[in-house]
Amino acid sequence: MLKLWGRLTSNRTQKVLWTLAEIGIDFEFILASGVMGPGGHVAKGNVPFGVVDTPEYRARNPNGRIPTLDDDGYVLWESNAICRYLVMQYAPEAMYGNDVRTFASATRWQDFENNELLPPQHELVMELVRLPVAQRNADNLATARAAFNRRLEIVEAQLSRTRYMVGERFTFGDIPIGIRAPLGAARAAAARIPEHRTLVCGTGRASGVPAVHRRSGESCRRLSGGHRWPRCAPQRTRLTPQ
Repeated sequence: MLKLWGRLTSNRTQKVLWTLAEIGIDFEFILASGVMGPGGHVAKGNVPFGVVDTPEYRARNPNGRIPTLDDDGYVLWESNAICRYLVMQYAPEAMYGNDVRTFASATRWQDFENNELLPPQHELVMELVRLPVAQRNADNLATARAAFNRRLEIVEAQLSRTRYMVGERFTFGDIPIGIRAPLGAARAAAARIPEHRTLVCGTGRASGVPAVHRRSGESCRRLSGGHRWPRCAPQRTRLTPQ
């Protein structure tokens, strides 16, 4: 059975979980993290899930980070690379129409999420959630707020032209934006970022194994036309705590 190491509160892991759910592959999910645990972030004194510093894990992923995938002995790390592998290997027609240009366009939004959305969003999360109040910096928060807002304008502009990020059908390029936009909009609201017309989110978090199935059901949709990234069908998942 395919194995995935990660944690349910990791956006990078969630991208892979959503992809697996869209494809419908059975897999084993192994909790792992060097910075988060059942009680929260290590910055607040919590104990992490661990696993990532063990020799066995480092042999798979020398970075000691998550997620990591093992597909019958084929090991891959970096979340977007994992997602690309999964859709190419198991669902090229369903996830990008088996079309090279659609594939390239979807990977563009993966890169945009990683290079443009993630950095300011990470700062928002640190300043609003993870750092102890005494360590938070108002200037850092303001800079991240402005940067993230500019990136959301780009997403909104695209969705004003097309139903989904790559055109009129769902592709794997919607997954990274669908993961970032709900959380980002919630953080943005807390940071007083102006509300975007296009992006509306429901950020209710499920706990435990059902979150693996329902993540993509935490919707991010367009107000104009009411389009919604579709819910994924649940697949069998074995959760392995460490």
